[in-house]
Amino acid sequence: MSAASPVDTDVPPAPAGGRSALLRFGAARLDPRRNGLNLVRLVLAYSVLVAHGWYISGDGVGPQLDGENIGGWAVFGFFAISGYLITGSRVAKPIGDYLVHRLARIFPAFLVCLAITAFIAAPIGFWHVHGTLDGFLTTPTTPVAYVLANATLRMNAYDVAGTPGDVPYLGAWDGSLWSLYYEFLCYIVIWLLGGLAVFRRSPIFVGVCFVFSVAIYAAIGLAERFGLDPSFALFARLLPFFLGGSLIYFIVERYGINRIFALISLILAVALIAFIPRWGGQAAAPFLAYGLLYLSSVIGQPSWVARNDVSYGFYIYAWPIQQLTVLFGAANLGMPAYILITVALTFGAGWLSWVLVERPMMTLARGPKDRPRPNIPLELNR
Repeated sequence: MSAASPVDTDVPPAPAGGRSALLRFGAARLDPRRNGLNLVRLVLAYSVLVAHGWYISGDGVGPQLDGENIGGWAVFGFFAISGYLITGSRVAKPIGDYLVHRLARIFPAFLVCLAITAFIAAPIGFWHVHGTLDGFLTTPTTPVAYVLANATLRMNAYDVAGTPGDVPYLGAWDGSLWSLYYEFLCYIVIWLLGGLAVFRRSPIFVGVCFVFSVAIYAAIGLAERFGLDPSFALFARLLPFFLGGSLIYFIVERYGINRIFALISLILAVALIAFIPRWGGQAAAPFLAYGLLYLSSVIGQPSWVARNDVSYGFYIYAWPIQQLTVLFGAANLGMPAYILITVALTFGAGWLSWVLVERPMMTLARGPKDRPRPNIPLELNR
């Protein structure tokens, strides 16, 4: 998230000079103060919610592309954008500030979400099944055990006291949170690479790292036969998207974003996905990132969306809200009504997470010397 997940956006303006005539033709500048990144990530988070709606309501798996539903592709898009933004953060910040900002951005809201799931959503689910709360605090997985088991971002438990029950998708209160662990591992990769001088000098080094990551994933089937940890396989599946976005950061910093190249990139991404089974999406990651960034540079977003980055909260609260609304019969109203109800409730939860947890923690992490500049959206001051 990402999600896809919201991240720092320390993206300096693209250089005005040093471009060839070809690159200048049709070029767009990803203005760090005015872009559509919040809106694009919110659309990706919405896509994850819609995709999960089929599973959670028991209505099948939804539309698929190359073996992935639209939620899976939205997560890939999150990782590609995050790779771009996190690389900008690593280049712009000292190593200590980078780590503090990463921790402040992802952990507090995540831990609050775990607590709300364990002590608010789960009791409702337990009451719905049993008609009482007797035994809720002692039935495995206990609420406290749920929070502690997952507190390091790696999801080791999805149920709380055997709930949710009486739903099509049993025993999982928040099936979206698994990706945050792998996103944080990608943060660590960029942290380590950023300590190398060659990382900042040329996109070639990051390009080699990207190609190597795709090669690892392309050969992952062979490695799995010898007992490779499935967790590493998931990481190998997602890392190319992150590194693809990182590679595009250095390209955009040198040359800006060209609309013709963006169109070509999107065509190449579709071709790679369509004609290369299994790992074509990973190979297409830089092209996907470039296309999404171009869209962010030309698509306007409401000023409220620019100031309020609700995509992370939207992502982490969507699944538990979808489960709760199923308990109360929202799925029986039909998929369009079910999606509409869950989107409205999730948007509210995402906004509260942003206002009450995420924004205050990020302000605290920045400290007085790095406060947002006036008249610039918070999203673009990170």
